[in-house]
Amino acid sequence: MRFDVIIIGAGAAGMMCAAQAGRRGRRVLLVDHSGKLGERIRISGGGRCNFTNRNVGAENYLSQNPHFCRSALARFSQHDFIKMVEQRRIPYHEREHGQLFCDDSAQQIIDMLRDDCDDAGVQWARPCAVHGIARIENDEKARFAVATERGTFRCQSLVIATGGLAVPQIGASPFGYRVAEQFGLHLVPPKPALVPLALAPETLAPLKPLAGSTLDAGSRCNGGSFRENVLITHRGLSGPAILQISSYWQMQEYGKGKKQAVEIDLLPDLDAAAWLAEHRRSKTLLSNLLAERLPRRFAHEWCALFGWAKPVNELSQRELDAAAQALKGWALMPSGTLGYAKAEVTLGGIDTGGLSSKTMEAKSAPGLYFIGEVVDVTGWLGGYNFQWAWSSGWVAGQFA
Repeated sequence: MRFDVIIIGAGAAGMMCAAQAGRRGRRVLLVDHSGKLGERIRISGGGRCNFTNRNVGAENYLSQNPHFCRSALARFSQHDFIKMVEQRRIPYHEREHGQLFCDDSAQQIIDMLRDDCDDAGVQWARPCAVHGIARIENDEKARFAVATERGTFRCQSLVIATGGLAVPQIGASPFGYRVAEQFGLHLVPPKPALVPLALAPETLAPLKPLAGSTLDAGSRCNGGSFRENVLITHRGLSGPAILQISSYWQMQEYGKGKKQAVEIDLLPDLDAAAWLAEHRRSKTLLSNLLAERLPRRFAHEWCALFGWAKPVNELSQRELDAAAQALKGWALMPSGTLGYAKAEVTLGGIDTGGLSSKTMEAKSAPGLYFIGEVVDVTGWLGGYNFQWAWSSGWVAGQFA
């Protein structure tokens, strides 16, 4: 019942860490409450797993300490994980913005990680619920006791890789945060991230005719800016550009300033003011002119929303200026998000100020490590969060 390392959480970060620690000759136990291995991996990317991105850098992550992730990402980079995938001969392809997906199935990534653990001599305990963790005093060979439904295990190093609160339908829980608080670490309050945004009823009501519209647009908020699809829904805003900007909108909760609206650039490739000026004398309805650049139904309903149901040559300069401004920065203030059930990941988590960026070990609790989504490091949509799991897991596996 004694191990050198116990890792709680057999997801992306946990399996990576276990395999690395096992290769060092450490006796490793990997514990997970679920009978399904790597379920978050399996369902990701439509079942094909967006396992990393070709263009990973610290600028692709949000954290109260934006520099914390640099060390881990540099020591085990996207290129290192791609090499693992290629050595396993898993066929993959690249989509827009450097996103890498399996050609066939996400199960191939799970199998690769499981086999790496088995080859390294990792022992498994799953499904196995953990009831509690205690620090052991006066034992040279063990620092922690992990009480589980299969008995109590002791270990020298304990790694928490239990993830955040996103996707509760497959077992997400606050377990990792409770362990952190038990050992005196601070939390950055967790929030849903990479998540659709809700709009208040009074904001949503006039937008109902626009529901279902998909636009190639830009999104901006709180220093973030993205160019991808925006979807108007019956509950608010969705689509990749909105999921991306939702993390930046949520980050404002940690500050003291007034919350900013999300701005949508409907004409990201165009100087709207100059374009409207070119058509200043046109007798065409503004909605018909916009339909040259935007979906026709959206253009007509959007102009009706603002009351611009006139030919361009009948609009005042003030109205044209307002139209240009709205086209480049249509401001909508979300009332919240659609919650963890619709979120890709969790924003916030264990404050990195209490962790070593070189080892992922808690500064106040020697032998205790935190990796993956449970830590306050949140990536963009597009494979960045899996890369953080691989990188942080690999680093901890060198020291645990």
